[in-house]
Amino acid sequence: MSIELRDRFFVLSAGDASAEEVARYRAEVDAADAAPAATVDGLDVCWHPTARFKAVRFIDAELIDERVRELFARPSAQAPYLAAVFADPHELSFRTFENIVPLDRLFESVPLEMELDGATEHAEGVLSYTLRLPEQARDRLARLDALGLYVPPLNAASRGGERFIFHSALLAEALTAAVADALPPSVAEGFSHVNPVFRCNAFEPGDANFHLHRDTPYYDAARGHISRYTLLLYVTGGTGSPALDLAGGAALAEIGPFTCVIFDQRYEHEGAPYRDGRKVFLRTELVFAAGEVTEQPEIGALFSKACYLTGESVFAPELARHADAYYNQVAAAHWSGLGDGPARETFVHKEFRGLHFVTNGYDFWFPATDALPAAECAAVTLLDYFNCKLGDTPFRALCRTEVIEADDAAWIPDFLRDQHPTLSVTTQVDKSAFFPDPERPDGANCCPFHSSGRFDPTRFDDVIKLYEDAQSFAKAHILPAPILMLGEDVALDPDRFVIDGDLIHVLGKHALTPVNFAACWNDESIPEDYVVTAARVGVQQLLVPPIIHHESNGCRHLSFDFFRNSWMVDHRQATIPVPRITELMWADPDDSHAWRRDVDDSLIDAEHPLESSDLWDDEDDDWDDDEEDS
Repeated sequence: MSIELRDRFFVLSAGDASAEEVARYRAEVDAADAAPAATVDGLDVCWHPTARFKAVRFIDAELIDERVRELFARPSAQAPYLAAVFADPHELSFRTFENIVPLDRLFESVPLEMELDGATEHAEGVLSYTLRLPEQARDRLARLDALGLYVPPLNAASRGGERFIFHSALLAEALTAAVADALPPSVAEGFSHVNPVFRCNAFEPGDANFHLHRDTPYYDAARGHISRYTLLLYVTGGTGSPALDLAGGAALAEIGPFTCVIFDQRYEHEGAPYRDGRKVFLRTELVFAAGEVTEQPEIGALFSKACYLTGESVFAPELARHADAYYNQVAAAHWSGLGDGPARETFVHKEFRGLHFVTNGYDFWFPATDALPAAECAAVTLLDYFNCKLGDTPFRALCRTEVIEADDAAWIPDFLRDQHPTLSVTTQVDKSAFFPDPERPDGANCCPFHSSGRFDPTRFDDVIKLYEDAQSFAKAHILPAPILMLGEDVALDPDRFVIDGDLIHVLGKHALTPVNFAACWNDESIPEDYVVTAARVGVQQLLVPPIIHHESNGCRHLSFDFFRNSWMVDHRQATIPVPRITELMWADPDDSHAWRRDVDDSLIDAEHPLESSDLWDDEDDDWDDDEEDS
């Protein structure tokens, strides 16, 4: 049944099915239930759609556990290394709600020498060229439309057509060389490269327009890079009304195939479908050395609101238009300062286990009460912002949500005054309880082979050493974590939330220390057989800017600007297995290496690229059968 659901999804996605067939299929999907088959980029995924797993994504198949990899469909014969996975939309956050498909392999071993020819200046800051490139490269670009990777965009109501996002450093590198040779000196100053993230857009005659908007500039403070111009590469040609309209600039009614249009991102623009065929084009941007950039915190706040509302719009579609309005205001502000925004502001009221709070994606308001300390408000802010999992359930799915529009935030204190929580929604935990001291070694305790049934692994020095190494690994992740998930319970370490005036600093973990071991035994078991997982503890490792905090009118008001350009930020969620020593080695032979199998390999590779890879390497242990070494 699951294989049939998987395969029919792609058959029906081709668009030839009747409405009745689609309705029957959707009913079957809504009745289907399945456990996640793998976890990719923090998302639980299944190989077929179910009532829970409905968001299709395309990823490199090698990211999927090889034990279940073959169950996932390879929907594109043109890019067979891509697998289709189905994610739970509730789990999506700003890091994951866009699926960026890796497509460098599509352009490998293809001549990509490109030239921009026949420059035409349509208006100030608006240029068009004909792209000259080898036939094989033209074929690969044309092939993008046939890959079958289109998914409905989150802002589908305002953009028309369909699109997918992909990454190709090879294509960007080739375009960078062509652009560098073609740009006039007045534009070329400070040019660095073409952004390797592309959007592939497709429109059929009769589709809605891509509505009037500005492109939000890309900015990387760490590298000193900013985008100043948008690059549109039209794979197909045709005529529109107009096909591209740059407000206050040029209007292009007719566009030839493989035309590049480069325009200043200050321009608002709109695009209509071709009247005479399918319109396919790529969109990216030209990145320049930033030079002098003045930070305006208000712009960061608007951008944060836009991103937050975009994520919330997955289940509240009416929020998409509010997010678009914020994005357009942000894009305009980058060039001409903050202008007038929407007349009314959009807020989201949420209730989590009896705790009510209100947010706009940048500001978070909580009732000011002794039962709700500032650290708990900060923790709930982070859980909501990053849509963290509590057990197997994303935070967003645990909340009741209501969208409220208002002129300003003046209504919030009165609204929350009667919503005081009676109990705390988090707990405190003594982390040391996860790590009991091991027993003292017993020198007479040799090994299972020589102990004649009296072997006690809890007092054997090699097992104890492995247990201590495993504890060191788990401690390095658990002890510094400000937030722990114990099933669906949220536990805080108040020492990791430091309040300094009106700032709440959330402390992260320090670098891990590699651990290694080697030993030798004489029977068929090894020390790993006796170290298993006692518990699985979810940790939130957070590297975030301080959260601004103050109290007024009976409210705790927190402001969280995750996108502050002057901060290097990161967020990572993981589940850490807590080890214990078992005496039941022979009870279940499948428990061999049980604790090691519960460790996320990405944690080891990221933290210890060399040393820790030897920690549980079966091929590197020295447990030989030479009795003289016992």
